[in-house]
Amino acid sequence: WVAVKTANYTASAGEGVFCNTTGGSFTLTLPASPSLGDEVSFVDYAGTFDSNALTIGRNSQPIQGSASDLTVSVERAANTLVYVDGTQGWLLKTK
Repeated sequence: WVAVKTANYTASAGEGVFCNTTGGSFTLTLPASPSLGDEVSFVDYAGTFDSNALTIGRNSQPIQGSASDLTVSVERAANTLVYVDGTQGWLLKTK
């Protein structure tokens, strides 16, 4: 796990990120060249995703088969994404 982030940040495979959006929304960008089984986890550090959403930047890979970034707007959300392949991309491992 890395220290609490409060602004745009690019995660590395295997990282967990505490995201604090108290000061405003920002983007957590997924790794650019993921491999099968790579994981990235994130946690709503301050319980503010409902008022200041976190955007998960796909970094050219799909998220759940979609060519769109993921917006997380649920207070106290904690999720893990795991990379599968170029078709489905990053899938939610836990909700």
